[in-house]
Amino acid sequence: MQYDVAIVGGGPAGLSAALALGRARQRVLLFDSGPRRNAAAVHLHNFVTRDGTQPTEFRRIGREQLAPYANVTVRDALVDDISGERDAFTVQAGDGAALARRVLLCTGMIDDLPALEGYREFWGTSIFQCPYCHGWEVQDQRFAFLTPSLEMLEFASFLRNWSARVVALTDARFAVPSDVLSRLESARVRVDPRPLARLVGEAGRLQRIEFESGPPEPLDVLFARPPQRQVPLVTRLGLALDPAGFVQVDPIQRETSQPGIYAGGDLTTPMQGAILAAASAVHAATMLAHGLTAERVRRGELS
Repeated sequence: MQYDVAIVGGGPAGLSAALALGRARQRVLLFDSGPRRNAAAVHLHNFVTRDGTQPTEFRRIGREQLAPYANVTVRDALVDDISGERDAFTVQAGDGAALARRVLLCTGMIDDLPALEGYREFWGTSIFQCPYCHGWEVQDQRFAFLTPSLEMLEFASFLRNWSARVVALTDARFAVPSDVLSRLESARVRVDPRPLARLVGEAGRLQRIEFESGPPEPLDVLFARPPQRQVPLVTRLGLALDPAGFVQVDPIQRETSQPGIYAGGDLTTPMQGAILAAASAVHAATMLAHGLTAERVRRGELS
């Protein structure tokens, strides 16, 4: 059997795309395997009707809502390889293979957590990437922002929307120009340039940051943006990436540099979040379905 679309990734993006394609009467095979990218997150937020839902529960509901669509199949298998071309892709997963006319990648990204002592322990419970996703729950607590670059440093002033106590950490990676320092001070954000030594707390909750020298910084929440990279499958496909490492897609069609392979969700943009990933994937799914239907019309395949 040849499927119309093989979707790789069963998170918010993949589930949403499968629903849209199922309702568009496409034959869909959804592959889902491996650890969730947001496995450390306790709840999912900013997704209307699902605000506060546990990620595992979100996935359960998503699969439950796919069940009425007999043209959608979910397979718990890791995709090892994708070969072929538009209208004739072979998707290899474990000991089996599937044929598909189109492929939609919803694989997300891999977060490369730094080796800083304590970082992995507090990731997802006291260390967050997005204040829109987690700021409400930790509002008015003691914030810090570990900036990855000088260009991102002033993001610390944005966090003042959620807390009056914000410190920006540079980890001694760069000097802060006087004009930038002045703007941060005007926003009542303090800059600490010292190199970090470790994060300290208990039961998944931060209590302080310790530096290589000087007194520690009492802290409840750390916002940070660790480096990200594509999953091995996407890397092997050799798709065109933008300078930041995200998969390049046509802004309208959402097709990648390889004809017939589409992408939606976090792997295409630094603007990340469950609802954003879902919207991006549905965009890709609808454009993909539109193209498939147009081809069937031209071939006279629709009675």
